[in-house]
Amino acid sequence: MSNTPGQQIQDLALEEVMGDRFGRYSKYIIQERALPDARDGLKPVQRRILFAMNEEGNTAEKGFRKSAKTVGNVIGNYHPHGDTSVYDAMVRMSQDWKVRNVLIEMHGNNGSVDGDPAAAMRYTEARLAPIAAELLRDIEKETVDFVPNFDDTSSEPTVLPARFPNLLVNGSTGISAGYATDIPPHNLSEIIDAVIKRLDAPDCDLSALLKIVKGPDFPTGGIIQGADGIRKAYETGKGRVVVRSKTAIEDIRGGRKQITVYEIPYEVNKANLVKRIDELRLDKKIEGISEVRDETDRTGLRIAIELKKEANAEGVLNYLFKNTDLQVSYNFNMVAIFNKRPVLMGLIGLLDAYIAHQKEIITKRSEFDIRKARAREHILAGLMKALSILDEVIRLIRESKDKRDAKLNLQDRYDFSEKQAEAIVSLQLYRLTNTDITELKEEAKELQEKISRLEKILQNPGELIAVLKDELKEIKKKYKTARLTEIQAEIEEIKIDTEVLVASEDVVVSVTKEGYVKRTSMRSYSASNGQDLAMKDLDHPIFIEKLNTMDSLLMFTSRGNFIYRPVHELPEMRWKNLGDHISHLAGDLAQGEEIIAAKGISKFDDAHYFLFVTRNGMIKTSLISNYKPQRYSKSMMAIKLKADDELLSVDLIDQSEDVFLASKFGYGLRYAVSEVPDSGTRTAGVKAINLKSGDEVSGAVVISKEETKKLFLLTQRGSLKKMKLAEFEPISRAKRGLIMLRELKNSPHRVFRVFLAADDESLMIETDKEQFVEVELKNVRTADRYSNGSFVVDEALEGKPVDAWLEIPEIKEEPSETNS
Repeated sequence: MSNTPGQQIQDLALEEVMGDRFGRYSKYIIQERALPDARDGLKPVQRRILFAMNEEGNTAEKGFRKSAKTVGNVIGNYHPHGDTSVYDAMVRMSQDWKVRNVLIEMHGNNGSVDGDPAAAMRYTEARLAPIAAELLRDIEKETVDFVPNFDDTSSEPTVLPARFPNLLVNGSTGISAGYATDIPPHNLSEIIDAVIKRLDAPDCDLSALLKIVKGPDFPTGGIIQGADGIRKAYETGKGRVVVRSKTAIEDIRGGRKQITVYEIPYEVNKANLVKRIDELRLDKKIEGISEVRDETDRTGLRIAIELKKEANAEGVLNYLFKNTDLQVSYNFNMVAIFNKRPVLMGLIGLLDAYIAHQKEIITKRSEFDIRKARAREHILAGLMKALSILDEVIRLIRESKDKRDAKLNLQDRYDFSEKQAEAIVSLQLYRLTNTDITELKEEAKELQEKISRLEKILQNPGELIAVLKDELKEIKKKYKTARLTEIQAEIEEIKIDTEVLVASEDVVVSVTKEGYVKRTSMRSYSASNGQDLAMKDLDHPIFIEKLNTMDSLLMFTSRGNFIYRPVHELPEMRWKNLGDHISHLAGDLAQGEEIIAAKGISKFDDAHYFLFVTRNGMIKTSLISNYKPQRYSKSMMAIKLKADDELLSVDLIDQSEDVFLASKFGYGLRYAVSEVPDSGTRTAGVKAINLKSGDEVSGAVVISKEETKKLFLLTQRGSLKKMKLAEFEPISRAKRGLIMLRELKNSPHRVFRVFLAADDESLMIETDKEQFVEVELKNVRTADRYSNGSFVVDEALEGKPVDAWLEIPEIKEEPSETNS
């Protein structure tokens, strides 16, 4: 540290300085700004506002005064901060939708449940509400500690007497450094009864109190669900409940229904709620709502949600509960300043803190009153003594030179105390009557009784508790109100039936090999005039079907995963637009993982199964009902694969079919799918075919009983072969199968793809030279098992096949049967 004239410079580490300064700042905002005191339930700014208004005589029995005058008084005398913070605190204490019992009455615009701001403080007028007087009662009787204000010109209370449990009655919310608080409002009568119960039975447990305090009582009413959450909150200080609007489903004109909302959850902005519901209607996120109106007026809150004629009112209401602030979660976090420290407190802790404060208030008040009573008793004794020797006293006063001399003479001659002498010389002549002596005696008697009563309170804890209970009962009688919020023990699970929320509409769903997905309206598809699906170069469609918005789409990947989406949740785009990439629907796909199949499902029943075949020769069947998840934000396992395996094909079956497997080396095996045991989603399946070393499955097709299509094999050399299914009699699972190609010494043919197709279909082949070869299958001759087919791709000119697929026929205009 170096010293220069008139200056001191300290060399300190930045970490120390920042830590010290922030620590002081944090302590200040925790103790002196954002958190309420456990005793009176007030933050410093609220306490200063109420105290300042009381000091100025701005009370309930007098007229209103400009709010700006109160704000200026508070800032000038007690709270050296911005006027906005003071006025905002003042306004909040006057808002009957924020506090259960308003502490300030305000004339003019004091905001609204729609979130509108209050008028400027120069326009509004305010005064203390009658119940606020109970918070300040007896403050003049030295019941609470006072400290100097910020500039030492006056003093302010550190806490208010708080003759009712304001913290629980009006609640509190605030955020400070490292601490936040959320204490809900409660019903005054219930909280006072709980205090009395705690006074009568200091050892009572939470269960006894919960019979009295049912739960929070929000000024906005509503329904609280979750008795367990309430109990946990009252036990630990933290807990969660669900707060739901009070609604009714009403019949209106033309046989239509209307959802009417009468009460909304606490601290929900009504205007934003109405706007959100209307946005859901406009964005068609929900079908069935025809109009949303805010019909709130001076008679009370009312939101009308008019429904379309065929709409399911219960379904719409459940959707709104889940997706709007018609239902919200409320999280208790009951932190208050107790013994100058922030403490997370349960119901018993808060009640005990209040009771301890009230015992202290009554004790200090009684001590003050007893001092005043004894001082007055002393004066009365002097006056009565003086009246008994009135002539002598008058003579002595007349003989005295002045008031001071008269006082001294009275003290010397008749042994009066200084205060008694002062009272005698200040006595007015008209008081020297017989009537007055009687009044003095009666007053002295009353004082004796008062002193005796106060001494009992100070000496006997039972008397003190009786006084406290009487005063609380009086406040309850004067200010009690009926409970506004209904309590329901269980949190109702919201079940949303998609069918009543989504418009039933036929759409065209398309999925491409590279993973682009979309749904297109039939109108847009028809307007394309046969134009091909919009795709990137070298991409091709693997699924184009007409589905209903009520249906679901499942997309299976090469790594054995599947992605589930209701059709109505797929991105809606025009036919000429590309679509959304699958990574937008499930961002957790691995590098190189691609879509190999897509299936549209209208009903997840127990009569249909998925059949899976993998490249390494595993096969599995699983009920489609296993593949309808509750949550589907990510991809899920369809079949368990080894690291070097991949999913080759997925088919929808009813287990009456056969499956045909083709291996790369040219073996074909057919057997009934009923031979494959059914299993769940996270299983690997069973062995499908007996493979030679180095062999693998090239493809699998499902053969129904009435199958009329032919079997097509495409080899890696570009040769295509057509065979009759009768060439392959069903054998049994896990055999090697029959040879389908003639073995060559040089450049032998290997099976690249296998298809079931009709003669009127076309096959598209992509080569490694990025050429596309279209083959009309009617031009391919049928061959026996021992031939290698006919070349359809010229290796020298076009290259080797790298992909092949059957062209998807155009969707007919007429309605088609819904997928199963």
